[in-house]
Amino acid sequence: MNIIEKDIILHLTKASFTNQRILSEKTGYSLGKVNQSLRNLQEQGYLSAETSLTAKAFELLETHRPQRAIILAAGYGMRMIPINAEMPKGLLQVNEEPLIERVIKQLHEVKVQDITVVVGFMKESYEYLIDEYQVELLINMEYSQKNNLHSLNLARNKIENTYIIPCDIWCGENPFHRNELYSWYMISELMDDESNVRVNRKQELVRTERGGNQMIGISYITGKAADGLKQHLIEMASDRLYQQSFWEEALFEKDKMLVSARLANSRMAYEINTYEQLRELDETSKQLHSQVIQLMAEKLEVSENEIEDITVLKKGMTNRSFLFTCRGRKYIMRIPGAGTEHLINRRQEYAVYQAVSGLGISDDIFYMNPENGYKITAYLENTRTCDPENIEDVQVCMKRLRDFHGRALEVEHTFDIFGKMEFYESLWNGIPSCYRDYKETKNKVYELKNYIDEQSKAYVLTHIDAVPDNFLFVKNKQGDTEIRLIDWEYAGMQDPHVDIAMFAIYAMYDRERVEMLIDAYFPEGCDQDIRLKIYCYIAVCGLLWSNWCEYKRQLGVEFGEYSIQQYRYAKEYYKIFQEERNVLQSR
Repeated sequence: MNIIEKDIILHLTKASFTNQRILSEKTGYSLGKVNQSLRNLQEQGYLSAETSLTAKAFELLETHRPQRAIILAAGYGMRMIPINAEMPKGLLQVNEEPLIERVIKQLHEVKVQDITVVVGFMKESYEYLIDEYQVELLINMEYSQKNNLHSLNLARNKIENTYIIPCDIWCGENPFHRNELYSWYMISELMDDESNVRVNRKQELVRTERGGNQMIGISYITGKAADGLKQHLIEMASDRLYQQSFWEEALFEKDKMLVSARLANSRMAYEINTYEQLRELDETSKQLHSQVIQLMAEKLEVSENEIEDITVLKKGMTNRSFLFTCRGRKYIMRIPGAGTEHLINRRQEYAVYQAVSGLGISDDIFYMNPENGYKITAYLENTRTCDPENIEDVQVCMKRLRDFHGRALEVEHTFDIFGKMEFYESLWNGIPSCYRDYKETKNKVYELKNYIDEQSKAYVLTHIDAVPDNFLFVKNKQGDTEIRLIDWEYAGMQDPHVDIAMFAIYAMYDRERVEMLIDAYFPEGCDQDIRLKIYCYIAVCGLLWSNWCEYKRQLGVEFGEYSIQQYRYAKEYYKIFQEERNVLQSR
């Protein structure tokens, strides 16, 4: 039985047969195809001579009848920033109704009561749905590291005659039905440059690399497609290559989806991914008046409607930031990330910005709250970050860094490297390190403290996080290039040579490039004692950030190779220091 024949049966469950022409108009198939399909259905025993559904047809309908639904609601919804700082996107309201509640009610209308909601970010916010709508909550503990393919994998045993639905969808008409006969995935007739699927003439969904049909995300899975999808989920969920994959990747069998296309009018379903899309759909939505938006408007002395073009920037290791426009000027709003309150003293950061204010060293701050770290800065046009593989970039940045150190600025607080190392370890809450030789490595790193303490050093305001990404090359109005140093969260009084070590370990430099970096900071030449001290700092700071990464890992944030490499610096530069000092002493 083909799709046309199945669609005809589905239509006849909602309206009795009048004539072939009306059936052609209602289903969208040509009169010739309708006539041929009716003959086939009668021959197969699904239609009577009077073109009524037979017991065999009703048996087929019962086999594929929708029985359950899975709603995917675990992710951050990063593009919904700043709203997602206050609630998960599934609970955004359109016309005073939360998105996820509308979906659940529409499912109930077609008698689908078995509903599983996969949650993660702000999971507690969804708890009320258990009592209100008798849903089941499944918790995805890896929501911050992996995409929704892994959320669906948690619920794969529920995939049989099942609707799969994103939580951020709003449908004017009910997209669900009491009867389904085949598996489908809903797409729009609109085209989307980010889509990797298109519908062909056979109503098949095939892979494309140049943009395709807009993917709405609602799907119905039954029969063989359910078996295939579950098998793909098992295979892909255990493969690191698919950690950031959307669940739709599991629908593909080579370059074609296991399911048919369900074409929907673009005005029928709206995927709400951004603040702007929510405002377009419902300008009265309560979430448009978030505390963050109110704060931005207040500090810039504008109305909330003048906050426009909100765009999420790349999520950093510590913060979430977004770009927005107000009265023709661009700004960046920073919102501290999970666990930041344990890592950053915002009052100290505020003091640092006060110290560097007006010196043309950092970005231009319009507002900063010393209590919670919310910050608004002017967006710098025509910028790029330092390329650590470009020797000229590195030399210019080291000159800028040395000039900053030469100002000998002061604040009242110190960045205690060993104290911070112990502090980050205390945040593990008694959980042992994931590294088997951690205690041995830590003891060796502490051996370096004596050498560091013996060396002469001038304590000045030190950036601490002077890594390549925090050096901005900015073209001014005269066309000249300036270098700004941004992100002063960890800055404090310290030996300025710590900044050299921090640059090296973040750039993941090998020994040769470390020497190049030191020579760039000291073009006149570097004393061997200072060079050995920098080796010590590389080892100590490597373990410092390794401990930091272990704490963030417990929060569900992974940094891949970076975390292991920091631990390697602790071990390798302890050895390098010992070897070089022995050579120096033997002379």
